Amino acid sequence: MTVLPQGAPTAADRLLSVLAAFDHEHPALSLTDISRRAGLSLTTAHRLVGALTGWGALERDESGVYHVGLRLWEVAALAPRGLALRQIALPYLEDLYEATHENVQLAVRDGRDVVYIEWLSGRSAVGVHIRVGARWPLHATGVGLALLAHGEPEFQEEYCAGNLASFTSYTITDPARLRRVLAEVRRSGVAVSDRQVTDDALSVAAPVRGADGTVTAAVSIVVPHADAQVPVLAPAVRVAARGISRALGWQPERA
Repeated sequence: MTVLPQGAPTAADRLLSVLAAFDHEHPALSLTDISRRAGLSLTTAHRLVGALTGWGALERDESGVYHVGLRLWEVAALAPRGLALRQIALPYLEDLYEATHENVQLAVRDGRDVVYIEWLSGRSAVGVHIRVGARWPLHATGVGLALLAHGEPEFQEEYCAGNLASFTSYTITDPARLRRVLAEVRRSGVAVSDRQVTDDALSVAAPVRGADGTVTAAVSIVVPHADAQVPVLAPAVRVAARGISRALGWQPERA
């Protein structure tokens, strides 16, 4: 259920709470569901849903159920870390996929989470709990570790001192160990997440840099743990990340 900011909610707060009622587990909601998840009265929800539907942010199907509308997709496509980045990176992601036929992912950081903006997968690739738009804690994934390792030192310390959620017996939950892992990521240029999300998958990731040299995204490949050959995968992931970085305007010779 959506939690509104402290204090009296504004009109904007209420409007955003309606949109926040939708997520990957709840992509279709009735008006009653929206009212409950947004913490609004049915009358208020009806008025706001009507306004959002009229603008195109929501769409109502024949059964009366609401979905996120295409108008939001049009607006989201303008985000520089979304569709624009995906379009630049896609040729390099496709090259990495063709070379491996394994899961290939591109992600950015949003707060304490990693958000996936592209994912390529073959039918024989190992199963992953990933979809475009999905979020995972930074410490539990390869792309997340690559992004966290190159974040601001203050943010890294704050993150390590916070709650480190566990998904398998291999998930890093010890702050001291996480700090050592991040130091190794910076030293080697790649991040390895071994069975942290599922017991059968290993991820190798590398950072993507923008024109000013700061890390803006990360690319990874996810393979079955049993068949993982990190020394072979790491160079391929680095090449893909470096190609995307150059396409974004990064010039390593000037770094």
